[in-house]
Amino acid sequence: MTLNRLFVIGLAVISLLAWGCTSSGTGGDTRGASSTQTRSGGFNDRVSGSSPSSGVEVDGSTLGLQAIYFDYDQSVIRSDQKSTLEASAALISSNNWKLITIQGHTDERGSEEYNLALGERRADSVRQYLLNLGIPPEKLSTVSFGENDPSEPGSGESAWRWNRRVEFLATQ
Repeated sequence: MTLNRLFVIGLAVISLLAWGCTSSGTGGDTRGASSTQTRSGGFNDRVSGSSPSSGVEVDGSTLGLQAIYFDYDQSVIRSDQKSTLEASAALISSNNWKLITIQGHTDERGSEEYNLALGERRADSVRQYLLNLGIPPEKLSTVSFGENDPSEPGSGESAWRWNRRVEFLATQ
């Protein structure tokens, strides 16, 4: 097992432990549908047709940073996601967060190695977009979870479309 793989697994375990210890809040969807964010359960009860929760928690408060969704096997930011990403850049600029970790995710299709690489490309794509919007590079880091942290259970496009995403973790 390579050192990089051990680092990713260790970071995933720490993130999951920290994630399970936080309180619940309400996250938003890029189309305005409501959702319930359950930080300890891993999956969300939500209104039919809305996305899983996509807010970010810092110290128990849900922030306005929203998940960015991708097409199948793609790391290019979709045109319908750019305004969401621009709003996130404005929030990052206006807050005193030390670090924003950009977390890349994929659906379950593909090998573990391929999905880790695809999640990394998605996180890097979002990082570059934020850099182009003026966010300082020292405030941004990336990590890929590949298929290992789905936001929506199940197989099929109705679940996969929510799992192809980038999420944010803000550190005070």
